This record gives sequence, structure tokens and C-alpha cells, in this order.
Amino acid sequence: MPTTAPAFADATASDSALRRFLHGLPGVDAVGLEARAASLGTRSIKTTAKAYAIDLAISMIDLTTLEGADTPGKVRALAAKAVHPDPTDRTSPRTAAVCVYPDMAATAVAALAGSGVKVASVATAFPAGRAALDVKLADVRDAVAAGSDEIDMVIDRGAFLSGRYLKVYEEILAVKAECGSARLKVIFETGELSTYDNIRRASWLGMLAGADFIKTSTGKVGVNATPANTLLMLEAVRDFRAQTGVQIGVKPAGGIRTSKDAVKFLVLVNETAGEDWLDNHWFRFGASSLLNDLLMQRQKLSTGRYSGPDYVTVD
Repeated sequence: MPTTAPAFADATASDSALRRFLHGLPGVDAVGLEARAASLGTRSIKTTAKAYAIDLAISMIDLTTLEGADTPGKVRALAAKAVHPDPTDRTSPRTAAVCVYPDMAATAVAALAGSGVKVASVATAFPAGRAALDVKLADVRDAVAAGSDEIDMVIDRGAFLSGRYLKVYEEILAVKAECGSARLKVIFETGELSTYDNIRRASWLGMLAGADFIKTSTGKVGVNATPANTLLMLEAVRDFRAQTGVQIGVKPAGGIRTSKDAVKFLVLVNETAGEDWLDNHWFRFGASSLLNDLLMQRQKLSTGRYSGPDYVTVD
């Protein structure tokens, strides 16, 4: 099966070739990486730029419900919020997508018909990814058949951490082949990869296998998106495009809760990958609780005051 990066065909020809390539990537200077992420996070954003950044961040959110207690009613309510995040202000942007389990995808598709909001579905035995490949592929086929625009898959972290890179690569290829026209987001679960070098290797592995997006986390573990690991992934997509001409999206997920946090991440995008990524086709937030704070800050900029606690819905 072909990849999106034919220039790297030799690197993926065998398990040993892939290992040589991934371990030949430059090592990550952890101190330098964290210092740069912290420095970019101190940039001052003025009122006009802040209003723009808040609306941009709203438009980049994948509004998500991934709970065992999800119901069709909850998914429809979430879809309504995605289309009109602030029912009292129809100038508020829509979110980028609603993200659900595959069995709820058809409900989300029906609720969002004609809205322009995408339906993303987690698959491949999310969040642990502990299932046989045929089970994972069946999961993807179900999500695509239900009308999902995007598939969020998790890599086999056990295989990756034990150095079985070709297994991970081939699994991503197989999932990509089942996606059809749906875009594929590949989740690394960076909190389980332990080192920045592993995050860089996983980023390149995902891109070589044809990911449309690389994503930090499931949001289901203790350590999720951080400025440093997102910066590292932004550097990877920047360098990948420079070498191949192929642009890949980035999605930090989990732990981003405030407008201040979101603006810091947007500064990272602009200063690292560049303006081409400041669009919800190329950058997303997997952070549903973030939306409420963005709406509160948006109203503060508009009216000069904060609303009461019942201004926004909980979900």
C-alpha cells in the first residue's frame, strides 16, 4: 500500500530500515524544547488579536463525548451546541467537529446534516487500542459506513515501545485504507511514550504511514497535551512538509481548559509551523471544556462583563 511520502520509500522498506530512520532523527534537546515552549507562552496578545484568537480557537474545537453513558439525546444536544455554541449570540463560530464513538456516529451525522460541522469517530479499540487488527478495521468500517468525516485511531503503544515500528506503520496503513475519503487522525498517547525522542519518532512514523493529522492524546490518561509535546509535533509537520510538500494537521487533546491556554497554543502554531496551520483544517483542539471558557471570554470582550455561571451549558 502506498504512503503519502514516496520520498521516504526506502525508509519504510523493512523493519530494520524503519528503525534506522527513526533512530537517526536528531535527538530532542528537552531543556531547549521546554524553554522555547515556555517563552512562546509569555507572548502578549492585545484586545483585537485576542478576539480573533478566541473565535479561531472556537472554530478549531472537536466537541467530544466519549463516555459509556452516552445516549442519542446527549449526542444531539452536543451537536446543537457545536452548531450554535452560544444560543444568545449567533455570530459565534461553529466548532470544527463533534467526536463520538462509532455507534453514535449515525446520530451525530443526522443531527449535523447541512451544518458544515464534521463528525469525527474514535476507532481501533479506543482508547487502549488493545484488539486484533481485524477488530480494529471493523471498527473503522462501521464508523465510515455511518458517515463519519474523520477517524481518530490510537496506535499500538506496546508495539511502538518495544521497537516493533513496522507493525505500527502497517497498522496505520491498513486503517488509512479503510478510511476512504474520511481524514485520519493518528493518536500517539504522548503521556505513555515517556520521552520526547519517542514523540518525535511517533510523529514521523504516523506521517510516513499517511496520517492526515497527528494527535497527542486520548484525554484518558494522566498526561495529555502540553505546550512542549505540541511544539515538538508542530516542528515535525513543518519539517515533513519542507521535505515532501505534504501538509499534516496537528491536534493537541486533553488538559487545555482556558482561553489563555488556547491562545498560547495558537502562538505555538504561528511561530513554529506558520500561518498555513492557523485553520481548523490543519489544527484542532480536543478540549470540550475549553469551549465554555472561550464563550465566557468572548462575551466579556463584547460586553465588558462576565456572565453568571448559567450562561453556558455544562456539556
